[in-house]
Amino acid sequence: MRCAELLEHLERLAPRELACPWDNPGLLAGREDKEVSKLLIALDATDQVVDLAAEGGYDFLLTHHPLIFSPIKQINDRDFTGRRLIKLIQADISCYAMHTNFDCAPEGMAHLAGSMMGLTDTEPLEKTGEDEKTGLAYGIGICGNLEKAVTLKDLALAVKERFHLPFVNVYGAERFRDPIKRIAICPGSGKGMAKAAKAMGAGVLITGDTGHHDGIDAEAMGVAVIDGGHYGLEHIFMDFMEGYIREHINAELTIKKAPVSFPVTAW
Repeated sequence: MRCAELLEHLERLAPRELACPWDNPGLLAGREDKEVSKLLIALDATDQVVDLAAEGGYDFLLTHHPLIFSPIKQINDRDFTGRRLIKLIQADISCYAMHTNFDCAPEGMAHLAGSMMGLTDTEPLEKTGEDEKTGLAYGIGICGNLEKAVTLKDLALAVKERFHLPFVNVYGAERFRDPIKRIAICPGSGKGMAKAAKAMGAGVLITGDTGHHDGIDAEAMGVAVIDGGHYGLEHIFMDFMEGYIREHINAELTIKKAPVSFPVTAW
């Protein structure tokens, strides 16, 4: 199928207009008229992923995070972004990113993470819009209720197990002893979302990129934080998109996911 046809399918799931104003999703490199038969899915267009795409003869690289985020004035081999772009273009690989448009989409990242934790009665943690047909709100993150209240430790272990994480960091482990039923999840970077979680009655925020001050400030607000890492809570994008493409796109496509590779190691 042509690249343009594939983009139409992907943008039905996560229209680009759902993206935050500061974001840069979409076709970042490549040709719309490119014939696509071999597709690689990754969270980031790292050197390893770009090498895998080029050496494996892939036609299309689908990522969650955009390779080009800030404006660039030059494309050359003096920096890693330029080197990756040159390699993709030389290999005639179309590179497409689904970032905050996928985060906000009704079936996107927040919904997926909430489903993995078994949340009910859900609503966006940060509302960014409303579906014109259904009237349902969508946005960044999700807040909802567990089937039954659990301790912070048991919840942290459940996050670790369900997202297949090597470790999690917990803020408030010594302070919050009572069972928790209402939780907020912001996959990726949610270091500034503790206030929103508190306002929605959540006792814990599950997220990534929590700094020292973010964690202790959240604890002071009365919100515990379980930090599974930015990559840790978003690598689920790869499995989901593989399943979505196989189910919804009627084309002969060879699909492969980049190996899960956590960028942070705890020794």
